[in-house]
Amino acid sequence: MSKVTAISFGRKMSNTDVMLKEILLKCKEAGHEIRFVRPDDMDIRPCTGCCACVAGIMSGRSNGECVQKDDFHFVEEAFYSADAVIVGSPVYETSPSGTFKTFCDRIGPSHDLAFLTEAKKERLASGKADALIPNDNIFKPRIGCLVGVGGARTENWTIMTIPVMYECMMSTGVDVIDTHVYYGAMNVRHVLGVPKEMERMDAMAQHVIDALAANSDEGRTAWRGESAGACPVCHQSMFRVHPDSDLVECAICGIEGHVSARGGKAVYTFSEEQQARSRMRYAGKLEHRNEISNGAVTQKAVENLTELKKKYLHVGE
Repeated sequence: MSKVTAISFGRKMSNTDVMLKEILLKCKEAGHEIRFVRPDDMDIRPCTGCCACVAGIMSGRSNGECVQKDDFHFVEEAFYSADAVIVGSPVYETSPSGTFKTFCDRIGPSHDLAFLTEAKKERLASGKADALIPNDNIFKPRIGCLVGVGGARTENWTIMTIPVMYECMMSTGVDVIDTHVYYGAMNVRHVLGVPKEMERMDAMAQHVIDALAANSDEGRTAWRGESAGACPVCHQSMFRVHPDSDLVECAICGIEGHVSARGGKAVYTFSEEQQARSRMRYAGKLEHRNEISNGAVTQKAVENLTELKKKYLHVGE
C-alpha cells in the first residue's frame, strides 16, 4: 500500500476539490492510503527572500527549515510523506492561484533535492556525531500529477497553468506522469455535471495506480498523459525561441534543442546530454546547486553599500 496525497488550491468543494477527491476515491478503492490537504484553509505566509533556509543547508546549521512560524509545515509533512502527489489549482489570469505560487516559493530552494543530497553526503563524510542529517523521507521517489481548472471557454486562456504548476514538482524531484487542464468550466455550474472531465480524473487515478504498481523505475516514471508534448522530458510544449537561429529552450526544463520543418510540421530535437540536464532531473538540479554555491563564495562586495542605498530610502513612499 502506498500513500497518495492531493493538495487543492481551489475553493472548498468546488471543481478543483472534487476533481482531486475523485482521484483519491479511485486510489482508495485500489487499496492505497489517501490524504487531502487545502492550503487555503491555513496560514501560509509568502517567502521573504531572507535565504536563511539555503544558508542553513549549505552551512550545516539546518536542513532548510523556514524561520517563519506558520502552517506551512503541515503541507510540507503531507508532501514528504506521500508516494504520489496530486496538485490542483484553479486558473486565474492564465496561470495558477496566488496561494499556489506562494507554496512554490516556500517549497523551492529550501527543499531542493540536490541541495539536500549534497548536504547529506558532506555531513556523513564529516563523521561529526552532531551533524544534522536530512530525513530519509526527503529522498524517497515520488510520482506526481497536475490538474488545472479554468473558466474560460478557450484553451489559450489556460496556457501558463501547467508550465507554472511544474514549479512545485521541480525542486523536490517529483516525477510528473500526467497533467490535465479542464477549461470552459464556466459553461456548467459544477464539474459533477461534466462526465467527460470526471472520467478523465478516473483515468488519471488509474495512471497513478499503475505507476505505483510498476516494478521498475522506468515503469514508475513513464509518461502516461494524453499528449506527449514537444519536450521529451516534461512533455509540454512551451519554448523560448531564438529568432536568429533554430535554437529553442524548454521553459520548464531549461534544456536547449533545435527546431526544423518536415512535411509542413515543426520537429524538435533534444540531445541526450541536454535531456540529462533538465531541471526535472538530478543532474540539472545539481548544476543549479553548484552555480548557487559558487556564486555565494565568489560574490563581489560593493564598497560603501549602506551609504549608496541612502539615496533610495523612502523614495515614493
